[in-house]
Amino acid sequence: MNHGLVIIPTYNEIENVENIIRAVFSLKKQFHVLIVDDNSPDKTHEKVKQLQSEFPEKLFLEVRMKKAGLGTAYVHGFKWALKHNYDYIFEMDADFSHNPIDLERLHETCSSGEADMVIGSRYVKGVNVVNWPLSRVLLSYFASIYVKIITGMKIHDATAGFICYNRKVLETLKLNKIKFVGYAFQIEMKYRAFSRGFKIVEIPIIFTDRTKGVSKMSNAIIKEAVFGVISLRIRKLFNCL
Repeated sequence: MNHGLVIIPTYNEIENVENIIRAVFSLKKQFHVLIVDDNSPDKTHEKVKQLQSEFPEKLFLEVRMKKAGLGTAYVHGFKWALKHNYDYIFEMDADFSHNPIDLERLHETCSSGEADMVIGSRYVKGVNVVNWPLSRVLLSYFASIYVKIITGMKIHDATAGFICYNRKVLETLKLNKIKFVGYAFQIEMKYRAFSRGFKIVEIPIIFTDRTKGVSKMSNAIIKEAVFGVISLRIRKLFNCL
């Protein structure tokens, strides 16, 4: 098996994509990278293709026909990772809000057997967020409290998107049934893993808001998360999750 694959979804990330790829490949621990690009109008995928000649056999690219949401991009990447026999599969943003250095800590915690799923958490030790407006911090923080109340999960950062999975988690979850695409996707993945008894551990990270490019946050994504949590809980109660 291959060891670790970092999945990075992109849409108009031309300002960040080369730097984030180089940052991952500069780590002492060697990871492979899969970029899942939604046919970005800014030609993010063309930049990745150029870099593939410099990083053969460890930089991979999947280009989808159109923008279809974060959740479906990750599911696409998960299936690719399982097909190509990776032991540990990571979620990470392209915009440096997640520090690539923390990949090594996520991997160490997961590969040691301490956890099946490791979350890089903004809230496990206070609030570790840089450059977000207070309104955004409060929205994210209280969203996790809301998720705790509805689902019963003891997770401090339910909407976190910096994660390491042991492949057995993704093999067990029914990826074709993943419904949500935004914040709710992150909650759904955690809740499905929690419901199947996998051990989930949070480790503290410092989350820094992007300095280049444009955030993909929208009111529709927030609405999906609010009502999606209730939907997940109802499906679990009726054994339909």
